[in-house]
Amino acid sequence: MIESHSSGAIVTFLTLSNLRRPARTFGIIASLALMLGVAGCEPGRNLALLPGQHDAPAAYRLGSGDSIRIITFGEDQLTGEFRVGDSGSISVPLLGEIPVAGLSVQDVAKKIANGLEAAKIFKSPSVSAEVTVYRPIFILGEVTRPGQYPYQPGMTLLSAVSVAGGFTNRAVESYASIVRNSDGHVVEGKVNRQALIQPSDVVTIFERRF
Repeated sequence: MIESHSSGAIVTFLTLSNLRRPARTFGIIASLALMLGVAGCEPGRNLALLPGQHDAPAAYRLGSGDSIRIITFGEDQLTGEFRVGDSGSISVPLLGEIPVAGLSVQDVAKKIANGLEAAKIFKSPSVSAEVTVYRPIFILGEVTRPGQYPYQPGMTLLSAVSVAGGFTNRAVESYASIVRNSDGHVVEGKVNRQALIQPSDVVTIFERRF
């Protein structure tokens, strides 16, 4: 502020810098408030946590799209690879359609052995089973190569993202969304980078707002 004395009167002048300073300060405060507001509204931030995301992996349960190898020792006709169809069943020689969706491979081996014995086809058959192809996962949003990818046991959100080429420079990297079919119920929830992925999961990597 500049004061000038003329004819006993004091004339007060406001310099241009003094006029601008409050406006500049207000602008900085408004920008900070906007940044904080945007950060608080990041997409997916308010999603509920996905239940069981850190639980120890349970026995793998078969579903449509999986392929399993069944070995019946000493019986080549009953040894081979079988795909779980849309109905959740596999077609086994001599036994026909066998529902396997929701079962572990150990359950399937036991079911086939019991079926062969009950049909009096073999006495005390020795049967084993293993998964050869897992149903895929789907990764959407801010990754380099969104799309469908093979599931691997022990896969986490971070390892799934790396398979899809990594995060883009606009990605929210600390959490994501997963849509999961859990016991016939479709649920969606927020997960962190170490969360375990399951087959058929649909993963969405969000885009940052700021």
